[in-house]
Amino acid sequence: MKKIILFAILSALLCCAKAETPDSTKTSTGVNKKRLATAIVTESVVYGAGMYYLTSIWYEDRAPVPFHFYNDNSGYLQIDKCGHATTAYVESWITYKWFRSTGLSKSTSLIIGSAVGFAMQAPIEIADGFNEGWGFSWGDMVANTAGIALMAGQELLFDEQIVKMKFSFWRSPYADLAHGYLGSNFLESMSKDYNGHTYWLSGNLSSMFPKSNLPPWLNIAVGYSANGMIGEFENKLEYNNLPIPQFDRTRQFLVSLDIDWTKIPTNSGFLKVLFEGLNIIKIPFPAIEINSKGEFGAYWLYF
Repeated sequence: MKKIILFAILSALLCCAKAETPDSTKTSTGVNKKRLATAIVTESVVYGAGMYYLTSIWYEDRAPVPFHFYNDNSGYLQIDKCGHATTAYVESWITYKWFRSTGLSKSTSLIIGSAVGFAMQAPIEIADGFNEGWGFSWGDMVANTAGIALMAGQELLFDEQIVKMKFSFWRSPYADLAHGYLGSNFLESMSKDYNGHTYWLSGNLSSMFPKSNLPPWLNIAVGYSANGMIGEFENKLEYNNLPIPQFDRTRQFLVSLDIDWTKIPTNSGFLKVLFEGLNIIKIPFPAIEINSKGEFGAYWLYF
């Protein structure tokens, strides 16, 4: 999961790199040459850094093997697949927005955004296929494509992202019982503790109900998470020679409120960039839950 979080962080950095440039740099076609060059160079640097990380760090303790496939569709109750879809969505969306801001046409920007989202994810799957312990996953590729399709489809149909894919995390209580398998601290657990991951579809209410008097920034969010997972397909009985309690692997479905930060008016360029970055994360709000056991729950604040 570290590789997915890496690209999510890099995507946020791309968002922060969207600097304003003078109108004098625009061509007769309306394309801002300086901003376009900045976008191309930054995307290339980020892509190169990501590939270097994968080849030099992420796989350094894995033995190379002949290319092979790996069916992990049932792993971690599909939390990993939600992560792939969300990351591809964020990467393609930020790239689309950035290239659109250069003055390129909507269709050209969509093609570039979709291609970059795919290009950032596909090499991971190919590299997995050549490393022991992993393999090329068609399920991951489908999830990547679904995230990109959600972004591009909404732009084509509605000219906006009515529904955004978001992520939230809070270290689960299972981490302290797994003796390091789910990470020994908050940062380690963010990549290893799938129980703490929640993935959201956050829909803007004023866009869905344009005749309503609801605040333009108010969203309703539907989330998916899972609990009791100490292992990809089945739970481990011990780790570091220490026993691990056994838990039921349970799916969670949540409903909560959310904020679309980009709907908050501001003339500040800094705040516009900050709000765009904040829209990747689902902020804590009260939530209600039903799980796969048929049990209901409620939270004053769900992270």
